[in-house]
Amino acid sequence: VTKFKMPANFRSLLDKQASSEALAESDFPVQSFKPKVQLPFEWIPGQNPRKVEVERRRRLYLTFDIAELLASKGIDSNQLMPRHYDPDSMPPIEETKDSVFPIYLPLKVFDNDEFDCRTPEEWISLGLEPGSSDRKPVPGKALLPTDDVLGHEDPKSQELIYKWIDVGVLDYDKETDLYLVHKTDKKGLVRDEEGKPILNGGITPEG
Repeated sequence: VTKFKMPANFRSLLDKQASSEALAESDFPVQSFKPKVQLPFEWIPGQNPRKVEVERRRRLYLTFDIAELLASKGIDSNQLMPRHYDPDSMPPIEETKDSVFPIYLPLKVFDNDEFDCRTPEEWISLGLEPGSSDRKPVPGKALLPTDDVLGHEDPKSQELIYKWIDVGVLDYDKETDLYLVHKTDKKGLVRDEEGKPILNGGITPEG
């Protein structure tokens, strides 16, 4: 029998363990990552169980990246946002193979929800966890400017660069057909200025 000796770096080992646990923290409900499947809860022998199919699709969808999918079709995501017309910066037709005319039709014109697997209300409801009255954000991607300040002041500025950014979907406005989103931080969390999770669409008890 030997006496147990505590490692000299025991405290640092504990700190590393705590930091690794913090990386697994998430402000999104577990069910918000599950895909919708049209399969019965009870299955017959020879068919994939519902849980297996849900997990397979979840892993498949995680491999998709909207920016890469658009780029594979020759679409520059930064060019999807309409900008102010600047005739001085337009190249001559002889120097470009593409159209020299600016984008003037908003994406809303081409929006089609006919094949959506969920309604906006169903997407938002994914933030509700059983036994909790608070509604958490739902994970998503949004085409947003990298410069938040200029993006709010002038979203059609020629200087802005738009990219697909991880966000938490907080709310949906049925009248305007718009979603309210909040960018995730470096840890993938959706937090306010005080570092607290944003719940119930950001509405505080004071309104």
